[in-house]
Amino acid sequence: MEINVSLLKQICEIAGAPGYEKRVRDLVIELVTPFVDEVKTDNLGNVIAVKKSKNNPVGKKVMVAAHMDEIGFIVTHIDDKGFVRFHTLGGFDPKTLTAQRVIIHGKKDLVGVMGSKPIHVMSPEERTKLPKTTDFFIDLGMPKNEVEKYISVGDPITRDRELIEMGDCVNCKSIDNRVAVFILIETLKQLENPAFDVYATFTVQEEVGLRGANVAAHGINPDFGIALDTTIAYDVPGAQSHEKITELGNGTAVKIMDGMTICDYRMVDFMKQTADKYQIKWQPEILTAGGTDTAGIQRMGKQGSIAGAISIPTRHLHQVIEMAHKEDIAGSIQLLKACLEDMDDYNWDH
Repeated sequence: MEINVSLLKQICEIAGAPGYEKRVRDLVIELVTPFVDEVKTDNLGNVIAVKKSKNNPVGKKVMVAAHMDEIGFIVTHIDDKGFVRFHTLGGFDPKTLTAQRVIIHGKKDLVGVMGSKPIHVMSPEERTKLPKTTDFFIDLGMPKNEVEKYISVGDPITRDRELIEMGDCVNCKSIDNRVAVFILIETLKQLENPAFDVYATFTVQEEVGLRGANVAAHGINPDFGIALDTTIAYDVPGAQSHEKITELGNGTAVKIMDGMTICDYRMVDFMKQTADKYQIKWQPEILTAGGTDTAGIQRMGKQGSIAGAISIPTRHLHQVIEMAHKEDIAGSIQLLKACLEDMDDYNWDH
């Protein structure tokens, strides 16, 4: 199964820092509207696209969530020289900021570069210390009066990097979690008659605490839940076999647990059985730290939901060089579609 790389590129490259998802939200609404029965946006900014089952007498609901936001920054200060200070929105390893280009989204988009103290003027002690995010500033190449024509405190900042193909993989910033947005959209295009009513939810502010999923699940009150998100593929030099979590090219991943959720054993079993039934390559995922929208879907409805997750193995997470395998992406689409179509065939009471 080939994937639509040009569409994935469009979705990954568009800006959408936590709390400032409007651009990616508008794109999602445009892309999903022809393929669903209803599209609505809640007060927090989640997009909820509803696809009704043609035969669902019990009125069961399944919420599928993919978060739209990407890790980014927010402007906190402009100094007398026009250099911009920032605060992170989401989790960053500070050393990955070195030598990167960013885009500040003010009255118009301005490209800047992440600057820090040159190694040439560092003391021997400074050279041995790990960097902190506060060591960095953004250089726009403009004096203060020019910067302030376009940029204000509170403007969001995203990272500047294009999607490219590398062998059998795609590589870009924001594969986390735009690849899941892509997977959910492509599934909706193919989904003709789901077993239950599908609430395809493109959530906001996941990277700062699952905020969108919590609100959306409370409003939808789903019976079942499936989150779509990336997971760590630590299959690189130096990794021990027990540290890998997942491996690129080894198939889509069925989440068993992460740092915030123990997935419902019935959903895990159902996903494994469905993957085997349709000969979809899969691998188990146990992530002992971190969390995904699975937690919000599972716990924030009025009675909770039978929840699990389909995870996309990804190398170099929370960097601008995130990498996913095209076959794993395709397999994730196939598994999600099969699960949504076959959900009424499983004995959920065992």
